[in-house]
Amino acid sequence: MTGATGYVGSRLVTALVADGHEVLTATREPARLERMGWFDDVTPVALDASDAESVHEAFAAAGQVDVVYYLVHAIGQPGFRDADRAAAGNVAAAAKDANVHRIVYLGGFVPDDPDGALSEHLTSRAEVAQALTIDGGPGVVWLGAALIFGAGSTSFEMLRYVGDRFPVIPIPAWMDNPIDPISIRDVLHYLVAAADAGQVPAGAYDIAGPDRTSYHALLKTYAQISGKWHTSLPAPGVNTALASWITAVALPVPEGLAADLVESLDHPMQAAGSGLRDLVPDPPDGLLPVEEAITRALSSRRPLPVNALADPHHLADSDPAWAGGDTLRLRRLAGRVTPSVARPGLALFDAVPGPIAGALRTGLDMLITLTPKVRLA
Repeated sequence: MTGATGYVGSRLVTALVADGHEVLTATREPARLERMGWFDDVTPVALDASDAESVHEAFAAAGQVDVVYYLVHAIGQPGFRDADRAAAGNVAAAAKDANVHRIVYLGGFVPDDPDGALSEHLTSRAEVAQALTIDGGPGVVWLGAALIFGAGSTSFEMLRYVGDRFPVIPIPAWMDNPIDPISIRDVLHYLVAAADAGQVPAGAYDIAGPDRTSYHALLKTYAQISGKWHTSLPAPGVNTALASWITAVALPVPEGLAADLVESLDHPMQAAGSGLRDLVPDPPDGLLPVEEAITRALSSRRPLPVNALADPHHLADSDPAWAGGDTLRLRRLAGRVTPSVARPGLALFDAVPGPIAGALRTGLDMLITLTPKVRLA
């Protein structure tokens, strides 16, 4: 498992261990895994995907590996396309030499674009899939997903912060592009199934939930479920480049990551074909609709170890520090300086309106670090 400390990876390790698999977690710094709730149930392996020698040494130390889950990406960092392509090539070559049977890769949709104007993020996802597929190498299962919903997911947290912080939301035309989102529970369902070559042949599959929607509609749905009031205004002059800059300034999500994801919304994000539904039965209660996924994500009150979550949509204590919404982040900050006898009063933060909580938390972040949210060129 590469990317084991990430949002999807940490939950996938939990699911695989629960399913009875022997899991080896590959990371540049194995000591970082000690904070993960499943640490005692896995075997850590030192692996730096950017270093071909390190990757070969990791496979030699691991012994026989049947399946590699490839969840590595450098999105949001300068030159991430070249870095991601090289890392994928290193892992594919080492996996071939180690007689690995299969690589399962979670990427994104790559929509058809006759003008060749796909975002850097979408282009990179396809390049990684190509780099993982080499002659004589392991069979590759490429699962493509659009927005993944669950507390801690970058896609969901961006929706949460936009919905909480902006009572008036400009709506450019591209925010009505169709999107096929999917819940984290259903992503894990498909990823676990993809390890079985008898069930899922090598190939590319787009995975999605049961609802086709748009980012505009998602904001309305989020507002209804969360109880946050907002209104929207047409904004024909706002392109994704400008929206990326605004997002980087206004949201606590790392600026490069937020910008790359926003630019991807310039394209319809629709699943191609039926994905894995012809090969993998739906979960017993069916794929989760958007409303249910958002409701589950918002039901998370206190971060827990990732292997102790009652629902993978809930926030884990290993998720990014900026995840969970402004109210939680303010309560965390206040809890560090509040005497234990007064901590029950921290519940009052729940009554702070979203835009005020967002402005307060952003101001405190800047005051504490003495740096602006973004740096102007």
